Amino acid sequence: MKTIVGLFNTSREAEDAINDLIRSGFKREDISMMASSEEEGKGGKKGGDGGGTAKGAAKGAGTGAAVGGVAGLLVGLTGLTIPGLGPIIAAGPLAATLSGIGAGAVAGGVVGGLTKMGVPKEHAEHYAEGVRRGGTLVTVHTSDDEAERAADIMNRHGAVDIDRRTEQWKAGGWARFDEKAAPFTAEERARERAVLPVVEEEVKVGKREVSKGGVRVYSRVVEAPVEEKVTLREEHATVERRPTDRPATAAEKEAFKETSFEIRETAEEPVVSKEARVKEEVVVGKEATERTETIRETARRTEVDVEEEDFQSHFRSSAAGKGESYESYRSAYRYADTLSQDPRYRGKEWSEIEGDVRRDWESRNPGTWSKYKDAIRYGWDRMHRPVGAGRR
Repeated sequence: MKTIVGLFNTSREAEDAINDLIRSGFKREDISMMASSEEEGKGGKKGGDGGGTAKGAAKGAGTGAAVGGVAGLLVGLTGLTIPGLGPIIAAGPLAATLSGIGAGAVAGGVVGGLTKMGVPKEHAEHYAEGVRRGGTLVTVHTSDDEAERAADIMNRHGAVDIDRRTEQWKAGGWARFDEKAAPFTAEERARERAVLPVVEEEVKVGKREVSKGGVRVYSRVVEAPVEEKVTLREEHATVERRPTDRPATAAEKEAFKETSFEIRETAEEPVVSKEARVKEEVVVGKEATERTETIRETARRTEVDVEEEDFQSHFRSSAAGKGESYESYRSAYRYADTLSQDPRYRGKEWSEIEGDVRRDWESRNPGTWSKYKDAIRYGWDRMHRPVGAGRR
């Protein structure tokens, strides 16, 4: 029999891992959980009274396990106060070991409890420090044949690479687990994790009306000289005397009486009249035309790259023993990175997109889904956790 131990950055990761373990056939009574209680003083009494303080522990569990979910999954939920960790909540065989089944806290605190379960002392100190810093510890006691499968499930849900995490602590001055040290506060736990938001600019192309100038039409009166030729007729009276000598006719004899004769003189003069006539029309208006313009812009976004060691570590724990090379799995891990950037899948759980992802993968790599699906799922889960959460 072996004890598989996994440290998780968040209670959600731990709860998902426990759910997956149970669904995969591992017994509830073989699974343990331990997490620090956020509110000091509510975690229960030192040592253990076998669950009498579990209710108080549940109220104080903020950054530890999601008690509402885990309490229904595991047996023996209890609250304890452990040297070096302060108030904690625990469930399963580990809770019984730590509480000493009513006989007081196990000798050596949490390190002694993990050692008693078969964890090497050096590793037990590392896991204890992880809980002190706000992590959630999950253990599974199982057979040699099932140990690799249990480890794979934990890795898939974000189990921390404890060796790499310990190196980071040592780089910051940590030397070993100190039972006299105080548990991390909420602020200290928050500083342990860095969250890098993935920000993407969205380009929206609209339109607005702008003034492009125009035409203004004025009407004014102008005078232009006009010259026309006209023929005018005049009538003038003329008097002509012609000498003659002939006998007068009877009619002419009538001239011996007084008479008169008038001839009027006439003349034509120019008369000017004006008539307004429309010679041209100026129509003022506007017409609308449309054109299609291609807008070219750049949109920025941030990308968070997962370290290659992270994928290599998962490969070693899940596929290296099957005679495969890491290079053959690289494309599957990187494919998960493209999924995380696809707006169709943004904000969705794996269960919602798995069918679409499978069809897309099979269209490119027929008949290989069953071989690479765990690597793709692992890469997806990694890209959807804050930086520092289970990074290797």
